[in-house]
Amino acid sequence: DVQLQASGGGLVQPGGSLRLSCAASGFTLEDYSIGWFRGAPGKERKGVSCISRSDGSALYVDSVKGRFTISRDNAKNTLYLQMNNLKPEDTAVYYCAAAVGPECILAMDGDYYYDQDYWGKGTQVTVSS
Repeated sequence: DVQLQASGGGLVQPGGSLRLSCAASGFTLEDYSIGWFRGAPGKERKGVSCISRSDGSALYVDSVKGRFTISRDNAKNTLYLQMNNLKPEDTAVYYCAAAVGPECILAMDGDYYYDQDYWGKGTQVTVSS
């Protein structure tokens, strides 16, 4: 049974940090292009960061560069997103997703141009004082 389980969200003050985790089961993350997306429930999701299957390279949208770091632990089959210096505009539901395609195609404004094969259910991140 294929599953992506995201966790680690919560309420944090501006300038704070959170680390999101996405545990995969039923398939191997290393065999997919994997990424984090965010959006309001029921609204369009935008890409945040991703790792391409082909060469393990990471992409970030402009708004999170220098603040967020994506990583993968192959032994734990888990994807992470370390988020530092959080801002109110980072408030969203964060989703992890996996795509069988070799490359992430992520525009710097968050639009993405490749289909995801699996989605996790999301974890809420709220940045507020």
